[in-house]
Amino acid sequence: MNMKRRERAKEMLRQLKKRYPKPGPFANWTNPLELVAVTMLSAQCTDERVNRVTPELFSEFPTARAYARARIARLERIIYSTGYYKSKARHLKAMGEFLLRECAGEVPEDFEALVRIPGISKKSACIIAAKAFGKYYGIAVDTHVFRTAPRVDLSRSTNRERMAKDLEALFPPEEYLHVNEHLIMLGRDTCVPRRPHCAECVLSDICPKRGVE
Repeated sequence: MNMKRRERAKEMLRQLKKRYPKPGPFANWTNPLELVAVTMLSAQCTDERVNRVTPELFSEFPTARAYARARIARLERIIYSTGYYKSKARHLKAMGEFLLRECAGEVPEDFEALVRIPGISKKSACIIAAKAFGKYYGIAVDTHVFRTAPRVDLSRSTNRERMAKDLEALFPPEEYLHVNEHLIMLGRDTCVPRRPHCAECVLSDICPKRGVE
């Protein structure tokens, strides 16, 4: 590992934490079950829109048993505006059934169990484990991270799993969630998809690829 790259990565994260001391807003949740649900609903959907439907969803379905017994049509009506509502509704019900059958109705802390939940990918499991249980299994490479990490030269991979490994080699596990959330903020704020606002970026002085597409 190139030590200069690791030190630059450390400084980038420090600058991002200073610029975004409270990352977000993200989708709202108050317990692990709600976090699993909002993670499912966030696929191809903004956090703002997810937050519009979750008060009703969480009120009507507060437990894994409630999801397991839910009528698919009812779930679809509540989450319709989040997109892909048919598959998301099926996943929510299947999630409830799985948790009742395999985990006594509780969201598991173990990574291997988390990825067995219907509708939960390895990326999603990393986020759930970190946010709900303070366990750091890996860095989630979502759309923003996939775009911003190569732009600031933290990874040169075009594969999400390999990019995650590149990032995990640069940071200690306790920083994995920070890396994800702060690169998301960078991607929302200045490192936007079509033309990054490099002159306004907090990393402009240390980004080796400033202005390079």
